[in-house]
Amino acid sequence: MPRFLVPLFLGVTLMAFCAAPAHAFDIPAPAADAPLAAKSGSETIVLAGGCFWGIQAVFQHLKGVTSAISGYSGGEAATANYAAVSSGKSGHAESVKVTFDPSQITVGQILRIFFAVAHDPTELNRQGPDRGTQYRSAIFFSSPEQQKIAADYIKQLDATKIYGDPIVTQVAPLQKFYPAEDYEQNYATLHPNSPYIIINDAPKVEALRKQFPDLYHKG
Repeated sequence: MPRFLVPLFLGVTLMAFCAAPAHAFDIPAPAADAPLAAKSGSETIVLAGGCFWGIQAVFQHLKGVTSAISGYSGGEAATANYAAVSSGKSGHAESVKVTFDPSQITVGQILRIFFAVAHDPTELNRQGPDRGTQYRSAIFFSSPEQQKIAADYIKQLDATKIYGDPIVTQVAPLQKFYPAEDYEQNYATLHPNSPYIIINDAPKVEALRKQFPDLYHKG
């Protein structure tokens, strides 16, 4: 999320740095997944895959998700702020805390969206125009079930060789999630005309709408 690029030449210079349209793959559903819960409830999983603006935007448009909050995971409280995290030295990853109703959507379905349209899981410590460990791909699980589903799904997808390169997504226990600053929240919704959002994040939401119409909602 290199803000210094956003205003340059009204996006012309940004174009030179950005990747082409958002990563999107037609990937299979997980072979092993949790069943839909019998009753409504609340469960969370934290996902990281580049700038949290785009990850948040995707999951804000996913049916069954009740909340998607941008924040920082993988580091300490003292450095859980944009200035420290953007240095790449804090240990955090820009992340999104996804809260969902397990009677409406499964962990596996959430991960399928994460791998299919939200980011490219084969990019190591980068995503599109963004570079650094703070942009790494990671799944921070909050239960042994989530850990197993994530690990099994990565093995399944790697076996298909659908990406061409191996998945580098980390699967790690969630220690702590720190919500990001207010100005980082709902950024794609509040700044739809930002060149960064137009080039990098809006195509992800559009890919969700086209590839998974049954799971998409306007928000």
